[in-house]
Amino acid sequence: MPLPPPPVRPDPEHVPSEQELREDLAAAYRLIALYGMTDLVFTHLSARIPGEGHRFLVNPYGLLFEEITASSLVVVDADGEPAQETSWPVNPAGFVIHSAVHAGRPDALCVMHTHTLAGMAVAAQQQGILPLNQISMEFDGRVAFHDYEGIADDDNLSERQRLVRDLGDKPCMILRHHGLLTVGRTVAEAFYWMWYLEQSCRIQLTAQQSGVPLSLPSRGTIERTRAQFSTGPTKGWLPWQALKRKLDREQPDYKQ
Repeated sequence: MPLPPPPVRPDPEHVPSEQELREDLAAAYRLIALYGMTDLVFTHLSARIPGEGHRFLVNPYGLLFEEITASSLVVVDADGEPAQETSWPVNPAGFVIHSAVHAGRPDALCVMHTHTLAGMAVAAQQQGILPLNQISMEFDGRVAFHDYEGIADDDNLSERQRLVRDLGDKPCMILRHHGLLTVGRTVAEAFYWMWYLEQSCRIQLTAQQSGVPLSLPSRGTIERTRAQFSTGPTKGWLPWQALKRKLDREQPDYKQ
């Protein structure tokens, strides 16, 4: 197989078209499925449509993530109600978390929420992410926590305010007794944070299962390592190009 041409670094000021956003979000759904981070037809990945005010793209309720395509994504309003004709329902109650974050974080073009085994297990632990590996150290000071209040639905609208308050300006949040959440200025950035947050949870559980005392680096080493990771507007862009090339080869229908 010939090498693909190297990707051209994007203009950080580029505003994606709706079609670009649809393709990126559909790709994210396929990748979450491919790498075993789904919960049947539940959880959401959402993206704000640029220039559309409070309108977002989200998955039709009932489709597996591996079935999502760019054209199947549904435009919804800030409450998760369909803003277009659709033959598939959407799940307004499931969109409560996303609507809160999108409204409270103007920089959150994309919001991802998962119920993975590793993520839910760490969400049941008091200390959150331990700095056991250089992957984990990037999350030092970058993970918020939100206490469990029951299933998020429209009967508890005040929880939206607490979600936004607890997230603050961080890119990641552990929803205690629930799962993981990440945000990004792009779909690529939100996926980067979710991928490595999930890997950190898996590393932690694996290390804990060994039954031997865990070794933690010094505070200075943790802070130095954290600072070595980039935080610019193209965060996650390079691996995202490689992941989309993989989908273009193996699941090209995600763009349909």
